[in-house]
Amino acid sequence: MKLKYLAVMSAAIATAAVTATGVALGDPGNGDASPIYGVKLPENYRLWPMIATAQEAAPLDELRAVLGNDLAIQAYQDSTLPFPDGTVLVKLAWKHVQSPEFEPASIPGAATTVQVMVKDSKKYAATGGWGFGRFINGIPADEAQHQTCFACHQARVRNHDFVFTRFAP
Repeated sequence: MKLKYLAVMSAAIATAAVTATGVALGDPGNGDASPIYGVKLPENYRLWPMIATAQEAAPLDELRAVLGNDLAIQAYQDSTLPFPDGTVLVKLAWKHVQSPEFEPASIPGAATTVQVMVKDSKKYAATGGWGFGRFINGIPADEAQHQTCFACHQARVRNHDFVFTRFAP
């Protein structure tokens, strides 16, 4: 009886751990997953801790915030490279606009994209261990937009496990 209880509890804990990491893997053939990689928007990602913010100059002219699941935060805090499997990073982007209340300040305008990176070194071995998702209004962007993801990361941040974002203390 005790072994059966332990087996059930172990399975429940394992299920909770996978859910808590927010690993956003899916089937690229279904409508809510990114083409090529099959990445989905993770549940409750907007509640995740912030890793850093950024401002993108023209032509995009965006304000951005990068959030991470618990594995991502721990990896950043420990300066762990490469990032461990199960790491998920989410970048929120908005148009950069001037504050109507305080002229020197910038505020987020219209949302532009939500971008997701999921670390799975086996599934995404051909792309440095990372799967990519780009979503506009919650809908995956087309395949052509996803084809540029890894090439850009590979060309610029190969030495940082293909991740642009640095931790903002």
